[in-house]
Amino acid sequence: MANHSPFFKATRISAAVAFCIASNAWAQQSPTEITITDKLPARVSGFGDVPAQELPFSTTTITSTTLQDIGAQRVSDALHLDASVTDSYNSPAYWDMLSVRGFTLDNRYNYRREGLPISAETMIPMDNKERIELLKGTSGIQAGTSSPGGLVNYVVKRAPTNAEQQIRNITMSYGQGDNRLVAADLGGRFGEAAEFGYRFNVAHEDLNPYIRDTKGQRDLVALAMDWRLKPGTVIDFEFEQSHREQIGINGYSLLGGVLPAPVDPRINLTRQPWALPGVFDAMTGSVRLRQELDAGWQWTTQYGAQRLKTDDRLIFGYGCTSPTDYTQYCGNGDFTLYDYRSNNERRLTDALESEISGQLEAGGLKHTLVASVLRQRQLDKFPTNQSYAQIQASGNVATPFSSSPNPDFSTPNSNRSEYATELSLKDRVELTKSTSIWAGLRHVMFDRSSERNDPGNPNSMRYTGHINAPWLGVSTKLSSFLVYASHGHGVENFVVPNSTSTYWVNAGQQLGVGRSRQTEMGLKSLNTQIPLQWHANIFQIERPLAYDDGNGSRLLDGKQTHRGIELGANSKMSQWTLGTSVQWLHAQISDVTQTTGVVGSTPLNVPKFVMRGMAEYRYASVPGLRNALRVSHEGERRVTEDGSVQLPAWTTLDASAHYDTKVNNVASTWTLAIDNVADKRYWRESPKQFGHYYLYPGAPRTLRASVQFRL
Repeated sequence: MANHSPFFKATRISAAVAFCIASNAWAQQSPTEITITDKLPARVSGFGDVPAQELPFSTTTITSTTLQDIGAQRVSDALHLDASVTDSYNSPAYWDMLSVRGFTLDNRYNYRREGLPISAETMIPMDNKERIELLKGTSGIQAGTSSPGGLVNYVVKRAPTNAEQQIRNITMSYGQGDNRLVAADLGGRFGEAAEFGYRFNVAHEDLNPYIRDTKGQRDLVALAMDWRLKPGTVIDFEFEQSHREQIGINGYSLLGGVLPAPVDPRINLTRQPWALPGVFDAMTGSVRLRQELDAGWQWTTQYGAQRLKTDDRLIFGYGCTSPTDYTQYCGNGDFTLYDYRSNNERRLTDALESEISGQLEAGGLKHTLVASVLRQRQLDKFPTNQSYAQIQASGNVATPFSSSPNPDFSTPNSNRSEYATELSLKDRVELTKSTSIWAGLRHVMFDRSSERNDPGNPNSMRYTGHINAPWLGVSTKLSSFLVYASHGHGVENFVVPNSTSTYWVNAGQQLGVGRSRQTEMGLKSLNTQIPLQWHANIFQIERPLAYDDGNGSRLLDGKQTHRGIELGANSKMSQWTLGTSVQWLHAQISDVTQTTGVVGSTPLNVPKFVMRGMAEYRYASVPGLRNALRVSHEGERRVTEDGSVQLPAWTTLDASAHYDTKVNNVASTWTLAIDNVADKRYWRESPKQFGHYYLYPGAPRTLRASVQFRL
């Protein structure tokens, strides 16, 4: 796909520079294995650098090694290793939408980067990410506003801590489909006392996935630097600029109330020759000052900013005209076509946080305190109108069709603004060497508004106020495991989607602020030196229910309760590495007063049982060679509210081989992987969005190959 953007020219020049640097390093350095250890705290927990096995709640960390092994190019690739995570209207060519413990994460509120809030309403690259952290469950103590499923934090790659360490990694990959990636990862330290550090990442990928007629490309330039100003004082900054453009992909649907047989996932259902790609541009960065104080206290101040620009475009299949039914396609496979375009959408996020942490003795007890203040703003500045115009021609799921563009920019958008100040205090009180009480309180002051870009019907709304989100936990160490219990509240902002064609009564409107609650009890193994690591927990989450009434409105009415059990274990035995996680979930709707027919029903697109597993074998006879097998299973789920249509359970197997060796005395890792080994045909998920039942097919059998040289 031709593109003349200056960004691409700059990216390719940067790539060339990176390869020149890498080539020079190849000639001058002895090729040795380098291990980079990130000393920064796991910010998603909210309790500094407390090890995950000692926390009184559930977290998951996906490291850069695992990200490389599975070829993760988006957060959904990584988090699908955890049984608590499933898809939620997750289109292959759009930003990730995930569900944790059965609740869809809010892309405006449930994502962090370096511990600061960002918008995930864009395509976030993975090439410069050191790890991904997931906090599962209600996160009010860590985030002032978020849905109760969980909190995702991206941690970027940083400069090596040791002056002797040099990073010169070149990665090339092929697949899935005909995607082709080349990336460079460079890092080191310089200066008289190695006081300056850098980490530079650049990547370019030509996108031509297994889904036909969805070509595109993406680019990334990222730089992270730090300055050890003096002992105990560090200033660091980082930024990334990314660009991605790709032809969009539309979901399937029910056919006249019937679940069709799984289709060929390679078909781009609504693709037409005149289709324009969706374009996602993002500039994101942060600057941080870390200052060591007396008596082991530390002060950290950090500012983060994000600027997103999106051209959201899709030839959109939606509903049936004969008979009129916008919830699904016609029984014969026909569906209406829309020319959807919303160009120059701009989303701005700014966050400034100052935090002080340390320990003190009070009342004969040891307290570990973390106090912080966070000021943030989020602005959505959309064009006055979008195009959501019906095309004269109809589409069909089985018969080729042709159409002409019909852009009609007459549908008003809605702009939103949000300003918030959050005060947080957390305390870990050590009653004994083995027993601790964990407590926290976050006070949120907010000012939120929305207004439709329609002078005749602005439908403007504003909410101001304040709310508290408390949290309390207790943990005790018994022999080689931890017993814990915790209870916390979360704060959630309910907003009607910005789609006047679906929500003609209250599109873009803010429905208000609601409170969610989670109680969790569990066990965790503590000794990380033994071969077997495990955890088990039970939880209950309650949140207010927002649903579509079928009459052009979204309502906030009722309650949604999820009760679940999670089990997980990892073991290393000789040459074997084994791991599994499972989740059983009972989800139910109650207390609805306006549409009482849904009382007692199960929420849509929420599987009752999920299992992930892996087995890896390292060959003693061939040093550096390891094979891995991964299995994913998701149980059946409801497609329709009355339960008359159910999505069947599915299971897939992925296989891979990794070989660590040296080529011309240069360390390298070679990977060959086959995803969906059995080439299984299945419906991956069945979300209901904008009043319409969608079906997304699972990916077919695909091949992936990659090599990384550590020069």
